[in-house]
Amino acid sequence: MATSPGLIDDAPLTSFHKRLTLYSSGGPFIDGYAIAMIGFTWASMGTAFPVSTAEKGLVAAAVLVGIFVGGAVFGWVTDRVGRHVMYIVDLLALALFSVLTLWVTDVWQLIALRFAIGIAIGADYPIATSLLAEYLPRKHRGKMLGATFVVWAIGATAAPIVAIACSALFGGDAWRWMLASTALFAIVTLLFRLGTPESPRWLMSKGRVADADAAIKKVFGPQYSTADLGDGEQDGHVPLRALLRAPYLRRLVFVCVFWMCQVVPMLSIYSFSFDVLATVGLEGNGAEVFLAALFVVGGIPGLLLVDRIGRRALLVYSFAGIAVIWGMAGLVPGLPMMVIFAAVCLFAFLSGSSNFLEIVIPNELFPTQVRATAVGIGTAASRIGAAIAVYLMPFLLAFGINWVLLAGAAVSVVGLVVTLWLGEETAGRSLNDTSTGAIPAVPVSTPRTTA
Repeated sequence: MATSPGLIDDAPLTSFHKRLTLYSSGGPFIDGYAIAMIGFTWASMGTAFPVSTAEKGLVAAAVLVGIFVGGAVFGWVTDRVGRHVMYIVDLLALALFSVLTLWVTDVWQLIALRFAIGIAIGADYPIATSLLAEYLPRKHRGKMLGATFVVWAIGATAAPIVAIACSALFGGDAWRWMLASTALFAIVTLLFRLGTPESPRWLMSKGRVADADAAIKKVFGPQYSTADLGDGEQDGHVPLRALLRAPYLRRLVFVCVFWMCQVVPMLSIYSFSFDVLATVGLEGNGAEVFLAALFVVGGIPGLLLVDRIGRRALLVYSFAGIAVIWGMAGLVPGLPMMVIFAAVCLFAFLSGSSNFLEIVIPNELFPTQVRATAVGIGTAASRIGAAIAVYLMPFLLAFGINWVLLAGAAVSVVGLVVTLWLGEETAGRSLNDTSTGAIPAVPVSTPRTTA
């Protein structure tokens, strides 16, 4: 039975929601920035110590393995200790580990630090997005949650700009400053986040009614209380093992697989953008900035459509488009290099139009008591797949760009099939409704209207 929406689900969009969205965007920005930046460090890093092809793969993959650990562990921790505490602590750790890269003397120290940075980044996904989802009204939840992840691409676009500046200023030590610069963004985000109230949904799930009431009054005004939250906020304990039972196990499988299928090609391209562009005869930072910017541009139509055509349809169309474009480009031998580059650019645009659903869908499909845990598991699963892909990327590039395109097309086909099979539509529904019980299947072309 559907639950009735309440104060949060039906609230108008306020300046608080906009500020919280901005502050929560810091984690995805840093994720995109840190992953993209590594691709610009190889030249100057090689002047400090030798880095083999295998070690390149390990350095690039280390942050992704760290995100796997951070998401898997700290999603669960966030559901236990609360969103607000973790919202601050993980950024302190991120800043510290980033600064320490200034004193790296061998490749294994760098691998260890990139792993630690990844843990902090991975922790932020379930922390920040759960807190944001639990405050957003249903009419704006898709585009506001999605906007935080479009910022991922903005972070990746900022990386080559900062890399150019570091190369000009620091010469052979440029790679150190490129990697340490992540700390600046972590500290700025931390300062903005101070004073953010705890999620009243989470507080109610822990029986802390007085604290939940205080949080509601702080955000919405003294005339409101926990009675205005609507049904479903006092459902009691939801055990972790609920994720292994219907309907949540099916949803968890869907989230893990579609998320992995989105990030494997995307992060592989970002981590080795310099090498990918070199294979099609393009060198220089201008082409890399242009490619990164396409991920941002693609996010604009995606955000406009996500609450109109729905989450499931947007996923289907983007996976199908990437599979067709990369499959055709990979299969046809002897294509001009600029055609291959166009295929990579179209991928960036299509990927940018839907990759923010990695944040939206998981937060809508699971109840408050295990929401951050589920988001963390999805984050972990996606990044371990991406870590393997990124490690193998230098070897795949050695065989030619066509093999990269064919591998990306195959991954997108898997994402398409799983979305058609397991995907559920959540657009326009209250958070209590989407996270409890089964959601009726919706045809790809049918949008969910707001009730």
